Amino acid sequence: MKPVLVTGGAGFIGTNLAHRLLSNGRPVLILDSLARPGVEQNLRWLRDVHGSGLSVEIADVRDAAVVRRAVERAGQVFHFAAQVAVTTSLGDPRDDFEVNARGTFNLLEAIRAQPVPPPLVYTSTNKVYGALEDVSLRRRTLSYEPLEPEVANRGVSELRPLDFHSPYGCSKGCADQYVHDYARSYGLPTIVFRMSCIYGPHQHGTEDQGWVAHFLIRALEGRPITVYGDGRQVRDVLFVEDLVHALLLAQRHMPTESGEVFNIGGGPGNATSLLELIREIGGLTDRAPEVAYDAWRVGDQRWYVSDTGKFARATGWQPGVNVRDGLARLAAWLQEAGRLPEAAGNGTGARR
Repeated sequence: MKPVLVTGGAGFIGTNLAHRLLSNGRPVLILDSLARPGVEQNLRWLRDVHGSGLSVEIADVRDAAVVRRAVERAGQVFHFAAQVAVTTSLGDPRDDFEVNARGTFNLLEAIRAQPVPPPLVYTSTNKVYGALEDVSLRRRTLSYEPLEPEVANRGVSELRPLDFHSPYGCSKGCADQYVHDYARSYGLPTIVFRMSCIYGPHQHGTEDQGWVAHFLIRALEGRPITVYGDGRQVRDVLFVEDLVHALLLAQRHMPTESGEVFNIGGGPGNATSLLELIREIGGLTDRAPEVAYDAWRVGDQRWYVSDTGKFARATGWQPGVNVRDGLARLAAWLQEAGRLPEAAGNGTGARR
């Protein structure tokens, strides 16, 4: 059985997917540069749990030769390797472009060179839709809400025009369009996921990326949370196990859905503002987190919620974990993984 190639496989999403595949008896080949802090812990955990079923190539997707050799071995490909932060892209747009755009191009060319191209699922971002400044919003006490009921009830669909914003949005958007077009121009089996905010175990959240885990870690440690903007920004958050299920469904439905683009997130049922999530964390930890405010960030959408109806109609997929349960499961993992300082426990089994 050919291994499943997971680029960026030591990262948060890659680790969860690799664990599911390996648990199901599928061999996995991870290609990862280990550039993101904390991913070595994920890789060590995968090796400890799964042993010989896992192969690892410590390399960068900018190295076309290494990517080609990895693809030659692969039966399926999931592409997560990326520069993932808007703030980092603003500081070094060249590096952002090289990793996200050229790295994806290297992968596509390696797949195109195979006698039987392995099917590819690529994770893009909602940032390809820009700041959504034309979506009229009303300001609630804790959140923004679209004035148009249909948008509020269903979210943003794939029919939304693209409007790349920030170097990160441009590089991911470029890769998004290359993956989409290689299905059209060369007949490669590809699917693009334009993802909202994903959270869950093995996420080493920082202020720049992985904000749900970052907020929870700061609160459980008793440290202040910095909110950029007014905190009323709304996102639809998706627990990582639900995303893994969607990724596997995408590969399973590749024969009928190749060339498609899908918005993937928690949808309207899992939409939350930053302030609402902080309040939920306070209920989880029995202590209201301390919050500080700073200026808005470039390209920050006031409101983004995924309309996941297209993928649901194609595959039957629906999110299964709500925000409260997902936060509790993430808190339990943080404690189990030793990410929190030793102190008095609270009702969740996590420690402050």
